[in-house]
Formats: sequence, structure tokens, C-alpha cells
Amino acid sequence: QVQLVESGGGLVQAGGSLKLSCAASASIFSANAMGWYRQAPGKQRELVARITRGGSTNYADSVKGRFTISRDNAKNTVYLQMNSLKPEDTAVYYCNFQTWGYDYWGQGTQVTVSS
Repeated sequence: QVQLVESGGGLVQAGGSLKLSCAASASIFSANAMGWYRQAPGKQRELVARITRGGSTNYADSVKGRFTISRDNAKNTVYLQMNSLKPEDTAVYYCNFQTWGYDYWGQGTQVTVSS
């Protein structure tokens, strides 16, 4: 069982920045990949950014150039730096810990971007 604790969400004006953190209760190297997903009201959950065990990253087209995923191996923590935020980035952001047999999810953190 892996627990994920997200933090860093909040209310920000358009053009502002936020940094989300996801602290895992297990070594992040035991995951095939870790990622950030988001879900806006009335929409499906979507991938925002992902980082593999080897360090490869990929991003949703809508956030490329604005968001950066990174990790601190010693702290078993993954981050999502979000810059140039837009109202359409408003959603609940979830941390994901992917293993061969199961996906673990955090409880989510709300990000609200006002125009």
C-alpha cells in the first residue's frame, strides 16, 4: 500500500504560478512512473505530466512550456511547477503512482485560476 499526500493547491490569478507537491510513503523508484492528472467539473480525468523511473517526461499539449514535473528522490516527492496559469487549468489535481499491478492515487488538491 502506497500513500500519496498532495499539497500546494490554491487560488491564483491568471498568469500566476503554483507548485504542487506529492509525497509518497514508498520509494518513488518502486513506481514505473509517477504523474499528475487533473479533473475539471463535468470532464474526465486527464494526464497533465508524467515522469518515468528513468527520468523521461511527457506533458499534455495544453501545458507544454508552462508546467514542469520534477522529483526529489531523497524525499520521495514529485513536484509540478505550474507557470502562466490560465482559467482553464482550474481542476482538482491528483498525484499518481503507477506500478505493474496497481495505480495509487492521492486525495487531490484543488487549483483554481481566476480571470
